[in-house]
Amino acid sequence: MTATPSLDDLLPVRPAEFQILLSLAEGDRHGYGIILDTEERTAGGMRIDVTTLYRALKRMVAADLVRETDRRPAPDADDERRRYYRITSLGRRVAKAEARRLAELVRAARGARLLDGVEPA
Repeated sequence: MTATPSLDDLLPVRPAEFQILLSLAEGDRHGYGIILDTEERTAGGMRIDVTTLYRALKRMVAADLVRETDRRPAPDADDERRRYYRITSLGRRVAKAEARRLAELVRAARGARLLDGVEPA
């Protein structure tokens, strides 16, 4: 029997995977919707290509961070070829832990005066 990994075992999260978790934390999305949401949220600063997206989703499904969902929009608002994904409770916990980890890094950078115009907290 394989032991369930701890949150620490799942950190750090790859940048593309963190963006996927952020996108799915707001609701179920299909792959292209995740790509568009990431571009919008990062003001174009990060673009996930299709190959990276589906490789990441495959890893994340295997790790139980996300799952494919059968729930779909109305047929007239959907394309039957689309796959929709949903964050799992483990995925949400991992996303929160990664956000805390990143916030701690930002605090350290502020303390080292590495962020222009930002005084240490």
